[in-house]
Amino acid sequence: MVKNDTTIQIGVVGTGHLGNFHLKQLKGIPHFTIAGLFDRDPNRAIEMSKKHDVESFSSVKDLLQKSEAISIITPTPYHYEIGNLALDADCHLFIEKPITDKIEHARLLLEKANRLNKIIQVGHIERFNPAFAVLKNLELQPRFIEAHRLAEFNPRGNDVPVILDLMIHDLDIILSLVKSEIKEIRANGVKVVSSSVDIANARLEFENGCIANVTASRISQKVMRKMRLFQEEDYITIDFHNGILEEYKICTETPELGETDQVIELKGREKKYVLYRKPDVIKHDALKEELIHFAHSINNSQKPETDGESAAKALSLALEIQKIIDS
Repeated sequence: MVKNDTTIQIGVVGTGHLGNFHLKQLKGIPHFTIAGLFDRDPNRAIEMSKKHDVESFSSVKDLLQKSEAISIITPTPYHYEIGNLALDADCHLFIEKPITDKIEHARLLLEKANRLNKIIQVGHIERFNPAFAVLKNLELQPRFIEAHRLAEFNPRGNDVPVILDLMIHDLDIILSLVKSEIKEIRANGVKVVSSSVDIANARLEFENGCIANVTASRISQKVMRKMRLFQEEDYITIDFHNGILEEYKICTETPELGETDQVIELKGREKKYVLYRKPDVIKHDALKEELIHFAHSINNSQKPETDGESAAKALSLALEIQKIIDS
């Protein structure tokens, strides 16, 4: 077990677009020392080894023997295989989202990690978005949620449908916010430019009455990552792309105003006010924050915020939505 004052030897498997960012951030985090990297493309492995001054290994197993933790940034279909090998080698796991492409594989990894007392953290990076950090400080009992996650087409990441590629981010967030079981799911989607669904919409109805309407597209002309939450006498909008959070709150008495707050008086039988707030968002690199959180979870034997259990729930919901669309 890694102690609080030790540096964690971490290996990186997969050095593509996102793997390059992992290597860059890990080098700047004092809690980690990079044990090495592995990539199935030997030319890519050599290139990244030279770029980041990190040893390249010719096999995953050799890298795992030198590592206490592993960052898995491969295409999703390989997550289970590599995760399983890493657990056999007594390593903690950081796995990019989704945790796996099959819920059965996710459960097997969770069971094994629990048995071996190993941490699994999954890269649901929006939970470390600086704007989401502000959202967590608000009182939330949402009754209606609307989410739009739109991206321009990029061949990278099309190994999975848009539900597992993009929508799963918002599904994970919604499941973390709504403390209720899902009662009904309605969904549809379309294949446009790839062999899997490129644009999809899902309507989730929860047992407590909350409704979530979620749209994801990877064929948009512009990038959008927004979520709107409506609750009694309160409306909150969060822009994940630009790191902005805004709140409109109904008050029955003149509210105390902060330095940047604004208020509008509503005319009617009952005097009410709309308080507008745009809290300060402390900018930080979300990837760096989630990797620091991974180190903290290992060193303190604590469950990560985006642990394997919550990731498996998001995956299960995403797969159910995909099943409805395919039927």
